[in-house]
Amino acid sequence: MRRLAFLLRPSWLALAVVVLGFAYLCFTVLAPWQLGKNTTTSRANSQLEHALTADPMPVTTMLPHQDSSAPDEQWRPVTATGHYLAEKQVLVRLRSIDGVPAVEVLAPFAVKGGPTVLVNRGFVRTDDGGARLPDIAAPPAAEVTITARLRDSQGAIPGKNPFTENGFRQVYSINTEQVATFTGVPLTGSYLQLVEDQPGGLGVIALPRRDAGPFLSYGIQWIAFGILAPIGLGYFAFAELRARRAERAAAPAQAGEAGSAEPAPPMTVEQKLTDRYGRRR
Repeated sequence: MRRLAFLLRPSWLALAVVVLGFAYLCFTVLAPWQLGKNTTTSRANSQLEHALTADPMPVTTMLPHQDSSAPDEQWRPVTATGHYLAEKQVLVRLRSIDGVPAVEVLAPFAVKGGPTVLVNRGFVRTDDGGARLPDIAAPPAAEVTITARLRDSQGAIPGKNPFTENGFRQVYSINTEQVATFTGVPLTGSYLQLVEDQPGGLGVIALPRRDAGPFLSYGIQWIAFGILAPIGLGYFAFAELRARRAERAAAPAQAGEAGSAEPAPPMTVEQKLTDRYGRRR
């Protein structure tokens, strides 16, 4: 155990704490973070692929009640008959379409014989870098039938509360619960995104690309880092122990060489005089 006593030195203890702490973060925070993103992306890609070939269904089949949501049917095409609640329209700020600032326009839609759903009518490009809101065409007042895709409610952005400015209700994300509270209209958990050529539609929001992204490889990399870090610490400890063994093995040999050298015999008086006066000559 004495040979391993150097591992209890402050420098080695500090290094061990850093390495083990890093490995812990790799396994409990960093790798799950990236693998969770990969799971979410894979789920969205699978739902989108299935929805592209699915036939439209009545929205009341997917969202039969006011508190309904359909998280497993995102992007599924649905049809709905009813009317827009144009006076409760809401704008989503800080959007970008093809690199150009825009707002997305939301309006509650009262489904005939069903719940009220939030409909994303599409986007409208803004002027002056988004500082000035454009004129937005009102949706039809009469009863209409629309085709749209189911979407999951987005998370509310902390610290970004809804507000009203220049007569427009405005939010920062499409969170159905937040919009329901803001407008005073009960809404379903999922919302609808209009496809092209629909009554009340504006600029069509394109479907996302099916791209798995690098999240799986990033997650595997963090797992590898979490494994390699303790291994590296063990390697350096072993290298230090081997170096100390080599030093201890070399110490007796050096002492033996120093002890084997015979001391020079003392000089006689004659030798001392010769050495002294001979040099003077």
